[in-house]
Amino acid sequence: MNSTLNEESVLGAAFLRHEEPMDDALAHDDAVYRTLLESTKAIPWKIDWNTMEFAYIGPQIEAVLGWTPSSWKTVQDWAERMHPEDRDAVLEFCVAQSKAGVDHEADYRALTKSGGYVWIRDVVHVVRDAQGRVEALVGFMFDISERKKTEEKLARLQKELEELSFKDALTGAGNRRMFDIVMNREWASALQNDSTLSLIMLDIDFFKSYNDYYGHLQGDECLKRIAQALETAKRPSDFLGRFGGEEFVLVLPQTNAIVASEVAERCREQIASQRILHERSPHKQQVTASFGVGTIIPSEHTDTVTFINLVDTQLYNAKDNGRNRITAINRA
Repeated sequence: MNSTLNEESVLGAAFLRHEEPMDDALAHDDAVYRTLLESTKAIPWKIDWNTMEFAYIGPQIEAVLGWTPSSWKTVQDWAERMHPEDRDAVLEFCVAQSKAGVDHEADYRALTKSGGYVWIRDVVHVVRDAQGRVEALVGFMFDISERKKTEEKLARLQKELEELSFKDALTGAGNRRMFDIVMNREWASALQNDSTLSLIMLDIDFFKSYNDYYGHLQGDECLKRIAQALETAKRPSDFLGRFGGEEFVLVLPQTNAIVASEVAERCREQIASQRILHERSPHKQQVTASFGVGTIIPSEHTDTVTFINLVDTQLYNAKDNGRNRITAINRA
């Protein structure tokens, strides 16, 4: 990557910023200058501004794209050999910069003769005549395909890292950090739109006993299965997160109290359908969960912490009243 950058810098200084018209430079020492231009991997070119025809393009173009130098006759050839998704934006940018007499560069995918595409960086210098009018464009094309592959790979890795930083490593649900972000975002949205916001908090019943009896590895598997059941039960617009330990949370935007309780019941039923054996549970010796549900229309006199604590209280009311049940509060 660095070698390509250095090459762009050196050639830019030697060629793109050259004060003489390219024809005069070539006339001064044609053989030496052509050897210099054609010994680099970069592809030198020149376009006459008045005719929009290629006055010169280096033979390296054939090695990179497969098209012979003689096939590059006009700007139209250059435009037609550009990826359709890149063409309009690149043409608009390059034409505007050229008319303004501004040196510029553009990245785009160029069509190869075999039908594939190669990433090209075009570095362009605008040549003016004595009156300051645009006379020609001279520049270099660089094959930056490998650089683009590296950039895309780094971008994918960065995205994966960002996703991991917001996910619970064990269950794949959102983590506490993501919950905080989603909760604050949906609270602000509900406050602005004067709409309802619901929250479901649930805790796996007798989970300490489960871990003690079956072991922590089996406990981890239990948490994974519960997360999968909740993912199945929730709606696409709902956020599922692991609040901590054996506790999960669902954020339900624009959801009233009735619908929120329906979602909670669906979650409870999905957990029951897993039929996860729990010898120490009084509820049919199966894993169950207790739920706290809350609905609110946020106002300037309320805040997320108070609301979360309110729903958490409902959860513990459910646990204190026999577990495997739903307790709800409506402040909307």
